Amino acid sequence: MTEPLYEMIRHSLAQQITAGTLPPGLVLLEGPIAEAFQVSRAPVKVALRLLHEDALVQRFNGRGFIIPGRDKPLRISPREAGLQPLVDGQTEPLPRAGWERIYAEAEGAIGRALVFGRFRVLEAHMAKHFHVGRTIMRDVLSRMQERGLITKDARSHWIAGPLTAAVLREYYEIRRILEPAALQMAAGKLDADELRTMRGRVAGAMESSPALLSPDTMREIDEDLHIRCVQRNGNARLSEMIQDCHLVLLANHTFLCHLGVPEEVPELAEHLVIYDLLLQGEPEAAAVALRAHLSRSLDRALARLMVLSVIPIPPLPSFLAPTEP
Repeated sequence: MTEPLYEMIRHSLAQQITAGTLPPGLVLLEGPIAEAFQVSRAPVKVALRLLHEDALVQRFNGRGFIIPGRDKPLRISPREAGLQPLVDGQTEPLPRAGWERIYAEAEGAIGRALVFGRFRVLEAHMAKHFHVGRTIMRDVLSRMQERGLITKDARSHWIAGPLTAAVLREYYEIRRILEPAALQMAAGKLDADELRTMRGRVAGAMESSPALLSPDTMREIDEDLHIRCVQRNGNARLSEMIQDCHLVLLANHTFLCHLGVPEEVPELAEHLVIYDLLLQGEPEAAAVALRAHLSRSLDRALARLMVLSVIPIPPLPSFLAPTEP
């Protein structure tokens, strides 16, 4: 019988803790470990609880766990600390639930299409595209429906889009309410060295010629602030609500891929201000600056959406069929 996934993760972590591969003082959080093992958080949560019962880890400030043996907590990612997400002699990552293996790619494909109109999502074509069965595909689509990415019409067809100006405003309104509060909550949990690294990435982009800036660089800069920083708030439900609004990050990446990075990139200076305030120990001011940044970002997103509305629809995956509203 195959060993339960949580036991495989527990065994791998226990091996690496006792062998010293994972250093004392390392803070262990469900999200980064799940990402390293390429699994959902559920088995990681069970594995960490069992490690705690085995006295291999201790509770840490009510959030996450810490490997005992060091006074000062080590706040770096498990990967940076040396985590090997394999068990014994494995050469392949741990298995994930069927839908989880393809969810991010499927979500990205649909999210990038929304700025070009309304599409019917063809379930059978999508299952064939991702080489999975219809049951797994329904799990993926149901998850997307839960997050508001797709809906069902009166004929029970899966429908995606369109991302209209009104919808864009609603997403940004939610973000302006939630993200500044989350950043303020996260401020005390953010490592200064990590913040300096993120700030350095922004400063380096500002010094580069706009022609040398790629959409992927801009996406990484966006994710530094709006995911890696904001999501450290310590409230899982709040983080999930914010994550449900990250469709606009996908949309922004689509804008830049099709329109190119503009000559003027004012969002870089806005990010820099936020990092400086965080590093100066001014979380309230950083939250105010983030709220202002999101307001300006909405204006830029609306302008880009208007431009994309008049250009031809690019080639899209075969499982997305343009349809009339």
